[in-house]
Amino acid sequence: MIVVATADFEVYHEVVGELRDRGATFTTIEPGADLPAGADVVITAPGDDVDVPCDVVVADPTDPRAAVEEALVVLRGGGRTVVGVDPGPRPGIAVLSGDLVVAVFQVPVEDAADVVREETADAPDPLVRIGDGARRHGARIIESLSDVTVELVDETGTTPYLGRGVRGMDDVLAAVNIARIEGDVVGERTFEPTAGEIDVIKQRSRERSTGNRAITAELARRVATGELTLDEAIERHRD
Repeated sequence: MIVVATADFEVYHEVVGELRDRGATFTTIEPGADLPAGADVVITAPGDDVDVPCDVVVADPTDPRAAVEEALVVLRGGGRTVVGVDPGPRPGIAVLSGDLVVAVFQVPVEDAADVVREETADAPDPLVRIGDGARRHGARIIESLSDVTVELVDETGTTPYLGRGVRGMDDVLAAVNIARIEGDVVGERTFEPTAGEIDVIKQRSRERSTGNRAITAELARRVATGELTLDEAIERHRD
C-alpha cells in the first residue's frame, strides 16, 4: 500500500489526484501518525518530518507524477528503466520500470528525443529500444540520443490487433512491446533511401511547388536523410 503523509496541501492535492488517476491503492495520514498495516512506501513533501520503517518518496510539488511513478516502482519491486520507441512521423513512446509501464507518449518525431531524454534523466543506466521500421525517423531519433544506450529492435509483430472501439493506440502499444524485446546496441543508424522513397519525395515536391516542378533526386535524397526539409529543398531547387 502507498501512504501519503504530508502537511503540504499542494503536494497532497497533486499526489492524491495522480494516485486516483492511476487507480492505485493508497491511504493518507498526518505526518508522525502511526503507519497502517501493509504500508510499503510513504510519499511526503520537502520539510515534512517523517520517520518510518519503509521506503520514503519526497514529492516535488511541481512534478507529482514523478513521485507517484517512483512509489509505484518501489511497490512493484523496482527495475531498470527501459524506453521503447515505435518510430514514425509521430512515434509511440513507452517508459517501463521493470515490467511496469509508468508512462506513454505520442509526439511529433522532432520532439521524441527530448521526451526520451527527460524520462531517462534521473534513471541509473537507462536503456532505449527503438524499432527498426520507419528507417528515416528512427535514424533521426538515434542520432539525437548519443548520451544513452540504444538498441535497435526487430519490430516485426509488435503492433497488436486493435479491437472494436480502440483507436489511435497502435503505435503506443507497439512501443510497449518493443521495450520488452532485446535488440542490438547501436551508436548511429545509417540510412540510404530507396529509389521508391526518393520518387515519393519528388512527387510531394511537385505537388507543393508553385510551378509544378519536382526537385532533383539529390535534393530528394537529402530530404529523406533529414539534411533538409521539403520546403528547404524546394527553395534551393527554385534558386
